[in-house]
Amino acid sequence: MTEQIKNEARDSGGTTVTILMKIDRYLRQTGMPMTKFGRLAVGDPRLVHDLRRGRQAREPMVARIESFIARNGS
Repeated sequence: MTEQIKNEARDSGGTTVTILMKIDRYLRQTGMPMTKFGRLAVGDPRLVHDLRRGRQAREPMVARIESFIARNGS
């Protein structure tokens, strides 16, 4: 594995952890179920579950999630 690939894997994992923290904070503050959040934010009711199980969040998805949170208060 090249150094660049290692760095990209590390970066995307860190991004996933960071966005999960933001999602969890939003869910606690709003009381919204995680399936509803995923459906409204990106059209995927399994989003939060899958992220918690290792799915990587790429930059376009992170941008959509952050935009949803910003538009809907947190």
